[in-house]
Amino acid sequence: MGLWNRYVMPALVSCGCASPAMRYYRKRVVPQATGRVLELGCGSGLNFSFYDPARVTALTAVEPDPRMLGWAAERRDELSGIPVDLIESGIEDAGIADESVDTAVVTFVLCTIPDWRSSLNELRRVLKPGGQILFCEHGLAPDADVARWQRRIEPIWKRLAGGCHLTRSVSDQLDEGGFEVPALEAGYTPKTPRVAGYVSWGRAALRH
Repeated sequence: MGLWNRYVMPALVSCGCASPAMRYYRKRVVPQATGRVLELGCGSGLNFSFYDPARVTALTAVEPDPRMLGWAAERRDELSGIPVDLIESGIEDAGIADESVDTAVVTFVLCTIPDWRSSLNELRRVLKPGGQILFCEHGLAPDADVARWQRRIEPIWKRLAGGCHLTRSVSDQLDEGGFEVPALEAGYTPKTPRVAGYVSWGRAALRH
């Protein structure tokens, strides 16, 4: 799987995440970002064109995959003058200061991060009081038949899709990570197999 993970998988994931359906969710979420923004797992920079330069003062984007980050660097111009710092690492090693982030953007990444609890702990540390997480994630479907197939398929899916899980629930992850979710929408993505198409999106805040 070495050559697959190094060369083929990043291209497939980037292509899949650039689909019209995924762009729809990104367009719903990313323009709400304000202030100093941290993007967790920016991938190939597919969110960059959706940031509003009138609302965002600076962007720090972290991504551990060097191939993905190289593609993200090619999309810098889509940020319309927003200062951007691209960091090749996970959030734990990115050197983000305590309480320095107004908005964290998390799109289609919590399904893949091996130690997502640690990543959410870091987000809790770096967010300012009153800061927010904007998220959209696919995950565990509410329908028993679909969820059963998700569990069956997940072992091979993870191997082919760079560790992506089908059965994680972003609302449960955020709750366990110490966040409350005052705004949440969810549903199946049109023209997408249901096992991979149940998406939740919205806004989360630090639990007081």
